[in-house]
Amino acid sequence: MDLQEIERLLRAYQAGELAIGDAARRLANLHFENLEHTRVDHARAERQGFPEVVFGPGKTRAQIVEIVERLAARAPNVLVTRTDAGVFGEVRNVVADAEWHESARLIRIWRDRAERGTGEIGIVTAGTSDIPVAEEAALTAEAMGHRVGRIWDAGVAGIHRLLAEKERLRRFRVIVVVAGMEGALPSVVGGLVAVPVVAVPTSVGYGASFGGVAALLGMLNSCASNVTVVNIDNGFGAGFVASLINRRWEDGEATRVEP
Repeated sequence: MDLQEIERLLRAYQAGELAIGDAARRLANLHFENLEHTRVDHARAERQGFPEVVFGPGKTRAQIVEIVERLAARAPNVLVTRTDAGVFGEVRNVVADAEWHESARLIRIWRDRAERGTGEIGIVTAGTSDIPVAEEAALTAEAMGHRVGRIWDAGVAGIHRLLAEKERLRRFRVIVVVAGMEGALPSVVGGLVAVPVVAVPTSVGYGASFGGVAALLGMLNSCASNVTVVNIDNGFGAGFVASLINRRWEDGEATRVEP
């Protein structure tokens, strides 16, 4: 249970700022709020370290706006991934401080900017075409309270570009490497550093790349033991897991799931 939220509601009721019916409704919705089309998981941050993130595809504009409005009322930071500028315009009408990030196609509400990391997360791309997925990872990690260092267009076709960043790479606490085509870059980075490398295959490439499957298989078969892999184009997932690796957990903050 979110004890801080319960205490806040009880104090508001005691002070006469909240009617008993409203207090009862808020308590009933403490873990999740049923909007009929969506059950908004308000307890996600308590369980997993960050509020529920809204995946845009398949949802109507009205659904996304309603979900974001409910999340933003209870959580300082909210993300909407894989969406468009039209949705952002409507979200901005209900949450004035929402940000639009064109490259990543991501909406971010970023009110809590406290630093929660033990170091800096590196985000590296093989090519410029991989930046949209990499930016999704970077924006996610920043919203989760981490410093991010970006290194763009350092693929194996010009390996000197990567080697020029060798000392900087070794200062990162965890590295997200984003690559399409044959997906070789994470293995090279993994061989240069002694930290976890989260590999992200992208759908960038010609026909035989099979929409990122070639890069995915190459990364899964990496001979670098510190490389792990997320799904094709999943910048959000890479940024999220890198943030958990880098996170400075306070005593008692990592909670168990109640049965």
